[in-house]
Amino acid sequence: MVGTEAGPTFFLTPETNIFRHLKPIYQDQYHQMTNQQQPGYPALTKSYKGMFPFKICTTSFIYPDHYIPNVQMLGPYLDEIELLLFESQGADVLPSRKVITELGRLTAEFDLSYNVHLPTDVSISDRNPARQQHAVETMIQVIDLVRPLEASALVLHVPYSEESYDEQILKKWRDRVHQNLTQIKSAAGKQNIIAIETLDYPLELLEDIVLDLDLRICLDLGHLMVYEYNVLEVFNKYASKTSVLHLHGVENGCDHTTLERLSDKLFKAVLQVLNKFTGVVSLEVFSFENLDSSLKYLENHWRKS
Repeated sequence: MVGTEAGPTFFLTPETNIFRHLKPIYQDQYHQMTNQQQPGYPALTKSYKGMFPFKICTTSFIYPDHYIPNVQMLGPYLDEIELLLFESQGADVLPSRKVITELGRLTAEFDLSYNVHLPTDVSISDRNPARQQHAVETMIQVIDLVRPLEASALVLHVPYSEESYDEQILKKWRDRVHQNLTQIKSAAGKQNIIAIETLDYPLELLEDIVLDLDLRICLDLGHLMVYEYNVLEVFNKYASKTSVLHLHGVENGCDHTTLERLSDKLFKAVLQVLNKFTGVVSLEVFSFENLDSSLKYLENHWRKS
């Protein structure tokens, strides 16, 4: 845990481990392409589309199934889906182009949009040049794959795995990150689409790069709360660059749970942030129970605020 006088330290819970056991095996079978409600899954009981001044969103791993059944179940009720493409290495870990085509069709059917979380199993800041270049090529490959979906944001991790914050080490890290993000931004084409997610180091380390390349920030409020930072102060500092918020409950140092677990004090701060935000708010949970209770909790408190 490292902090600076310039601002708070940011941390990232390793989401990849949370849902590794939920990883779908993407197969081009007909049942994935049918637009039928999946039997046996509980459904949300009301639509939250257009309820808030921000887009309300959740992940593509709410039900233990493939992308398409998740979107079919969630699309009628939410503004946006966060497509989780965390793993890129190995056969069949990424959706096929046929699946992407169907996901695109569902946007029109459900009046839905997507944001995409790019892979986390490779690092564009890796010190090893070969692994670093492979990571850049992987990001560009995935960006090309999801391009037809016209995502609102492409959320990207930039890990810091250096031994220290020595100035010379930092300079080398920043140089390769700047170079690689320049390539990725160019491949993305669309302006304001790459959003750098806050991780386990001070965001100030990337601040100049974000400004120079005109990138956006994905601010995870749940992680800030886990480590007891002032959510409102951090948001105010980076609000103009923040396009996506990740929101989830926190209790006893554990996050990615229902919003019901938040203390009144913490949720009051969350509401202050949400009242100033008009981007995408992704309820980053991984079960129907946590999503359903979080939506109800948010609606109830929003109406009272």
